[in-house]
Amino acid sequence: MLLLKLIAGLLAGGIVLGLVAAGVTLLISARIEARYPPAGPFASVTGGRIATVQAGPNPSPRGTVVLLHGASANAADPMTDLGRRLAGEGFRVVALDRPGFGWSDRLTGAAMATPKAQAGAVAEALKDLGLGPALIVGHSWAGALATALALDHPDRVAGLVLLAPAVMPLPDLGPIPWYYRVALMPPVTWLLSRTVATPVGLYYLKPAGQSVFRPQEAPAGYLEASRAALVLRPATMLANVQDLMALPDALKRQSAAYDRITAPTVIITGDRDGIVPAERHARPLARLIPGARLVVLPGIGHMVHTVATQAVVDEVVRLADSLPVR
Repeated sequence: MLLLKLIAGLLAGGIVLGLVAAGVTLLISARIEARYPPAGPFASVTGGRIATVQAGPNPSPRGTVVLLHGASANAADPMTDLGRRLAGEGFRVVALDRPGFGWSDRLTGAAMATPKAQAGAVAEALKDLGLGPALIVGHSWAGALATALALDHPDRVAGLVLLAPAVMPLPDLGPIPWYYRVALMPPVTWLLSRTVATPVGLYYLKPAGQSVFRPQEAPAGYLEASRAALVLRPATMLANVQDLMALPDALKRQSAAYDRITAPTVIITGDRDGIVPAERHARPLARLIPGARLVVLPGIGHMVHTVATQAVVDEVVRLADSLPVR
């Protein structure tokens, strides 16, 4: 009887803590959404909407650049420095929130987790916006998305600029500890994302933001300018986990087709990138895409578009100037 009472007490305590955490999560999410509302027009696609942030002349004689952000981010990340600088060069710049991130709908839920699925949504969004072919710039996870777009929807792609792209098959990490396997079970992941994940994520947001810049320092005001807290909302955190978990298998399939990419391609990476190492991703990709140009920036880490913005702008301009006038 005593044991049953103890178990009942523990269960009741767990339920109360869960409800408190869920309430805190709702409060934090509401404050984040009030602080960072949509910053641009939406594109209509099957199943919902894709949010955009736009800058530069429309129409532009120099053409359009489409910016696609990496994991844990949103359209403000590439737009803040790179997009504004490109707009200053006379390009029309359109940054998209990937499905499930920023203010974009997740559309088909977990089925939207692969680069191929997201490429279909992006192509539909570009069509709705009357864009394409455009220069497609993809950072990190969106390197896989940009290459999928070039493979499946080449009519939307005038050229590719891939920044620290995650594109090649990932190494086998070996057996996953049981507690990670449990946490990654869909019902458990859903529950965690709606209780403890948001407050814990808010606590670690600053150190996590700093870690992706190593060996550089994150610029002052980066988290605010990039609207980084938007990733802490439960549905977005769940989408982020789904995307990261789906990527290894997707890259195994997709990487076999890179030699079919016909779009002019520039790959820009830092030789100190510890998140998406150049030796594992950028260099092999440059050998697979016909005519691809590889630019390796010495001493630069993963966030090339923020810490080496002018170098990226120069390469985008160079690629744009090499394309036939449309």
